[in-house]
Amino acid sequence: MQKRLRLQDIRGLIRSRLWAQILVAMTMAVTLGMLMTPGGTSPMALSENQAETLGEWFRLPGQIFLNIIQMVVIALVSSSIILGITSSNDPDFLKRAASRIIPYFVATSTIAVLIGASFAILIQPGQFIDTGALDLGGTQMVEAATGIQPMEQPSATAQIAELIPSNLLSAALSQNMLQIVMASIFAGIALVTMKPSAAEPLLKLFQSIQEVSLKIVGWAMRLAPLAVFGLILDFVLRVGISALIGLSAYIATVIGGLAVLLLMYLVIATVLAGRNPLKFAAQIVDAQLLAFSTSSSAATMPLSLRIAEDRLRVSPPVARFVIPLGATVNMDGTALYQVIAALFIAQLYGVVLEPAQIAVLIFTVVGASIGSPSTPGVGIIILATILQGIGIPAEGVAILLGVDRILDMCRTSVNVTGDLTACVVMDKWLDVHVASPE
Repeated sequence: MQKRLRLQDIRGLIRSRLWAQILVAMTMAVTLGMLMTPGGTSPMALSENQAETLGEWFRLPGQIFLNIIQMVVIALVSSSIILGITSSNDPDFLKRAASRIIPYFVATSTIAVLIGASFAILIQPGQFIDTGALDLGGTQMVEAATGIQPMEQPSATAQIAELIPSNLLSAALSQNMLQIVMASIFAGIALVTMKPSAAEPLLKLFQSIQEVSLKIVGWAMRLAPLAVFGLILDFVLRVGISALIGLSAYIATVIGGLAVLLLMYLVIATVLAGRNPLKFAAQIVDAQLLAFSTSSSAATMPLSLRIAEDRLRVSPPVARFVIPLGATVNMDGTALYQVIAALFIAQLYGVVLEPAQIAVLIFTVVGASIGSPSTPGVGIIILATILQGIGIPAEGVAILLGVDRILDMCRTSVNVTGDLTACVVMDKWLDVHVASPE
């Protein structure tokens, strides 16, 4: 009888909790993937061609899920930021929010990069690799594997000027989220300064846009467990275990740094926001698992918004401002990964960096992490750009491609955790009071 009750409890947990569904899907995918991996000894082992064909079909639900999220993410980000600015009923809200959130993001990104640099320098993961056995395929391999061409680093003045979109349609088509965020901030400020009678129709429109976007996201979330299962299974079939073993020291260094960063977030949430760390960790686990599975901060943003408002009880103006902004500019996990990867490749090639060069690397990574696209696979291209800027052979990025997906999943989960941590901290610091919905 007790066993039956426990089984019912487990089934109820799986049906009611998204994190449990995703965890079950991930476990099943990894197990099945290991049994079906080409070249294995299992009776279920597939050939290379079979794995490639089946992988495409397994990946299909994940691609549909991500496309649905990408379809509404611009509308959701814009409406959330605008409503966040206007719902505070405080003309000075944006000024107070910006004066706190920008230094906070810069500070946490800098700390993340310092943690990553410390781990890479102390562990020296590049010393565990036999470079003679490596095939460094060059930047062409990077481009072929990701479908993205390496970027040219624009000047500082050009980067500042490009923050303001000259063409909203172009910004939307290219999914330049930083430009979308800036345009939304301008629109929010304009609406706050307008007469209420003139602003009300537009505010109602943005409220409807947000509700429609969240409704579509709700439909997409029903597909999330199946999407996670397909994406993880496809990853295991393509990568296999051998790639993970060959770069185990590098993987362990990155994951160790990310783990320390996660602990730092718990400390920040406890000290600066007065949150119970264990309760806070339990409240955000859904977002962490979805971020891990999809490798996309943008795909996770709608869920993060709901968690911030419903579970963490963050005031809507703060949540709707910080979460979309954080998903665009707050990439602490990505910054940590990039500095470790850069130092790892330098160690592979025997490039000895002077303290001044490491300082430049840290500064560059902090800057590059701000505004990084919140989509899977782009981090590796940004890394190649950083390496070129400091004299480290960018060709070394090619050897990271096999394991980048798993590390992308880990760092995205950390990025989302950082956004939610920033949310509770800003909610404490800004102390915005709004009427609770009925």
